[in-house]
Amino acid sequence: MRTYAVNSPQAAGRLLALMMIVDGNLASAELQALQRSKILEHIDMDAAEFQRLLQELCDDMLTATATLHGAVQLSNPVIDSLLAEIADPDLRRKLLHAMWKIADADGWLADGEAVLLTRASNAWSAETNFHRHTR
Repeated sequence: MRTYAVNSPQAAGRLLALMMIVDGNLASAELQALQRSKILEHIDMDAAEFQRLLQELCDDMLTATATLHGAVQLSNPVIDSLLAEIADPDLRRKLLHAMWKIADADGWLADGEAVLLTRASNAWSAETNFHRHTR
């Protein structure tokens, strides 16, 4: 997998893209949820750049991950390394909120989505400021 600068639009966008494809299916409802969330505006990324990032993620995953029944199988260390590229507590909160909206959009929480959301919640909630702002 490529590495991106911490808190960069690319690091944040990749997590959003991953949320959309980790179940092996890019649903139009997920794209609509992404648009409604306005998260791309927050991370200063336009739709064309997000599409390029999504393609790069798919390319990386074809060479670096396994699939099972069409769903992407990422190892926990890979997921954790992607999550570690986001350090800002405010950005973490906004991304996690958008990731949940994307996961909920198609009315089905796939195993891969659940794993990604759980790992993000666990890794990012260890941040003291995260707890303080979510209450």
